[in-house]
Amino acid sequence: MAVKLDILVMAVHPDDAELGCSGTIAKHISMGYKVGIVDFTRGELGTRGSAEIRDDEAAASAKVMGLAARKNLRFRDGFFKNDEEHQMKLMQVIRKYQPEIVLANGISDRHPDHGRSSALAVDACFYAGLRMVPTYNEDGSAQKEWRPKHLYHYIQDRYIEPDFVIDITDFWDVKDKAIRAFGSQFYDPNSADPQSYISSPDFLDFVEARSREMGHKIGVKYGEGFTSYQTQGVSDLMKLS
Repeated sequence: MAVKLDILVMAVHPDDAELGCSGTIAKHISMGYKVGIVDFTRGELGTRGSAEIRDDEAAASAKVMGLAARKNLRFRDGFFKNDEEHQMKLMQVIRKYQPEIVLANGISDRHPDHGRSSALAVDACFYAGLRMVPTYNEDGSAQKEWRPKHLYHYIQDRYIEPDFVIDITDFWDVKDKAIRAFGSQFYDPNSADPQSYISSPDFLDFVEARSREMGHKIGVKYGEGFTSYQTQGVSDLMKLS
């Protein structure tokens, strides 16, 4: 029986969650929350490594962060669609894990898969809450409708002004280690694979600089920014940091 998750992170490529919000993931796990990731594809169109290598890297990164679950839907990298077929498969995952919060890819980005994944997450989260749309568990039993309370989008390569920033200063080392678990994708002077946009040492410097930039916005060393799909309600001003 699947464990109920507090937070489900949706990532179109293995390593998207690590780059975008692994500090937030690690922080909430340390607070006792159950967090899982669903990767949509195996990243098989990546310039470096292979889908099989990235499977192993994703598993290693999951251990670094302490995830309660990680699943890969094996959608076709680059060519998946935000259509009924893909929505239904993602709805099964949402209803299986029943998360209170979903974190999804950036609403728009350099990589076209990111924005398309973001829209797929929004639609699937909505339809998962409709009881007249049937889905089934692996054993054939009917699933109960479930809609997450909140859906937020992490910020990726292209800068987007955040609606809020999470302080991840105490979890920067976990984020760095989780990213570096994907050794085939990032800087490795001994790799014989072709160079890619993300394989230079400058890219990892950029990732740290982005976290410093987000942290600077709230007066801390490192942060991760998010945009909110919905307007957030506040009942107590004193609880805003």
